[in-house]
Amino acid sequence: MRSFSRGYKEKDAIERNNYVLEHKNVDLLAVNNNQTSEELKGVIENHIGYMQIPMGIASPLVIVEGSYAKGDYIVPLCTVEGTLVASMNRGMFATSNSGGITTNHVKQEISRAPFFILNNIREANDFIAWMSDHFAEVKKIAEATTRYGKLLRINQYPLENYVILDFLFTTGNAAGQNMVSLATLNACEYIKKETKKDYILDSNFASDKKASTINLLRGRGHYVVAECLLTPKILSRILGINEKTKSAFEEMLRFGPYASSFAGNQGIQLHLANAITAIYLATGQDVACVAENSIGYTMIKEEGDGFRVMLTMPSLTVGTVGGGTRLDKQRKNLELLGCSEGENSSKKLSEIICASALCLEISLISAIISEEWVSAHMKYGR
Repeated sequence: MRSFSRGYKEKDAIERNNYVLEHKNVDLLAVNNNQTSEELKGVIENHIGYMQIPMGIASPLVIVEGSYAKGDYIVPLCTVEGTLVASMNRGMFATSNSGGITTNHVKQEISRAPFFILNNIREANDFIAWMSDHFAEVKKIAEATTRYGKLLRINQYPLENYVILDFLFTTGNAAGQNMVSLATLNACEYIKKETKKDYILDSNFASDKKASTINLLRGRGHYVVAECLLTPKILSRILGINEKTKSAFEEMLRFGPYASSFAGNQGIQLHLANAITAIYLATGQDVACVAENSIGYTMIKEEGDGFRVMLTMPSLTVGTVGGGTRLDKQRKNLELLGCSEGENSSKKLSEIICASALCLEISLISAIISEEWVSAHMKYGR
C-alpha cells in the first residue's frame, strides 16, 4: 500500500481520493460537498474529505439558574439515530413548561497519572516523602508549559514498589488532555532528575477515555449537577404519566437502582451516551471521551404530586478552544450556544450538556413507563 504524507491541502485530499478510487472503485469526494479550506493540522492526518452527519436542533432548553449558564438555548445535535432529537426535544418542552432546569458546576479537574519505579517499598516510602516536600517546585515546573493550566495537587498511591502520581489540573476553557500531558511530562523529567528514579508517563489510573469507579466518585473534567421539578400537569399532558401509569413509574424508581447495581453499571442512568455523543459531534469535542463521560446518576424522587429529577455528571471532558472546536461549523454551533468566547465558556457548555442529557433521560424513562418507547422507534427510528 502506498504511504501518503500528512498534507492538509485540497490537492492532498484529491490525491488520496484518486488512490482509493483506483484500488476500491469508491469516490469518497463525491459525497463531500461541504469541503472548506479549514486548517486541519492538529485535527486529523491523511485527510481525504468530510463525512456528513445529519444535524438537528432541540429547543427550548430553559436553564433558570446555573453557575455559568442561564437562559433559553437551542442545542445542536449530530446523530444517525432516529428519535433521539425528538425525544430530547420532548424533554426540553416538558422541563421548560414545568419551571425550567437548575444547574450547578461543582468543579473542573483533569488528571494525568504517571508511575515511578522504585527498587523496594522502603524507597517508595522515601519517594512519597520527597514528593510531599517538593510540591511547590514541581508545581512551578509543570505550569511553565502552559498559560492556562494550574496544578491543584498531586495525589500519591503506593502500589508495591511503584508510586502512582495523580496530577490534577484545571485547564481553563480547554478540555486539556494534551495540556496536562505536556505539563506532567515536564514535571516528571524534573522529578527524575532530582530523585534518579525512572517513570512511565501513563499508568492507566487516570482512566482517560475509560469508564471507571474513580472518575464516577471523584470526577474528571467538569463535574456538573442538574435538576428540575416535573408537575402533575406536565407529567400527564406531555410525558404520558397519568394516574394509570404513575404506579409503574414509582415501581421503576424503586427497582431501577437495584437493577443497575446488579448489572454492575457505572452509576445509575439510562443512556447519557446518546445525549453527549450528539452534542460532542456538533461542537467539535473529542468524541472518544464519551467512554468516560457517559457515567452518572439519574435520581428521581416524589415531591408533592410531582417528581424531582436530578442528574449528576461527574466527568465531562469538554472544551471551547482547541481541537475540533475551531472548525467552522463546530465553531458556529458553539456560537449558537453562547459558548464561543468568554472566560468560563467551557463551564457554561458543560452545564448545557448536563441539562440537555437530563431532558433526554426524562423523555426515555417516561416513554418506557407509558409504553411509547418501542412504538416511537418503529415510527421514527427505522
